[in-house]
Amino acid sequence: MFKGSMVALITPFKDGALDEKAYQDLVAWQIDQGTEGLIPMGTTGESPTLDHAEHNRVVELCLEVARGRVPVIAGTGSNSTAEAVSLTQHAHKAGADAALVVTPYYNKPTQEGLYRHFKAVAESCELPVIIYNIPGRSVIDMSVETMARLFHDIPNIVGVKDATADLSRPIATRLACGPEFCQLSGEDATALPFLVGGGHGCISVSANVAPKLCADMHKAWRAGDVARAQEIQFKLMPLHQAMFCESSPGPVKYAAERLGLCRAETRLPLCEISEASKKKVDAALTTVGLL
Repeated sequence: MFKGSMVALITPFKDGALDEKAYQDLVAWQIDQGTEGLIPMGTTGESPTLDHAEHNRVVELCLEVARGRVPVIAGTGSNSTAEAVSLTQHAHKAGADAALVVTPYYNKPTQEGLYRHFKAVAESCELPVIIYNIPGRSVIDMSVETMARLFHDIPNIVGVKDATADLSRPIATRLACGPEFCQLSGEDATALPFLVGGGHGCISVSANVAPKLCADMHKAWRAGDVARAQEIQFKLMPLHQAMFCESSPGPVKYAAERLGLCRAETRLPLCEISEASKKKVDAALTTVGLL
């Protein structure tokens, strides 16, 4: 069972190319700071703008540093089923612990289409598959019923990254799928109430720059120290909000640059965040105690 604070890793660039050293330094730092899982090539990693060779290289770079110390869940989703299959098979061969597969964006498949897409990906290899349900970016919302159908029909579909921000979802999903179905929040701001509703962890954007605080919040929750978990989540809230003052990962990459982790560089169609947004991010980093 995957659990705790997991990071949706940004992908550092330098003059348009992958910054491999900055990336591996970031991964090593995450592990040292207590992050409990690494997610290379999710949407926070700007996966739609990387070609297949770059995508696969980033997964390999992450695995080289992790060396089995924490789970690596490789983002392998696409709105092309054949492409998602290919990326998932590579992640399996490279040694990833699981694949994170986003619901197909733009195509707007039906629930039956979603079922068949995830069935094809999961059955292409033995790698555990986590469904990434993010209606805000993909336009479609996988129903709890479809998720339960996939979980009960296909052995290596093991969980969900839920970015709906609907706090009734983890309860409904637990009732439909049972406690063994791994539920990971995809929304930093609701991570703690998601745990209360039956979740097991969070795949976090904020953890790129505040990994220890994010990890400490989850560890406090698991230790039964609810007051401490609340205290940390309250402290982190300004950062969570600032990380989405513009399209992610623009703000978090700027924050990472301010902390000396990598350049803020993104790939078009994402661009540098505005001066007003920079001030919001700076203020949040200062409030949380990172600057």
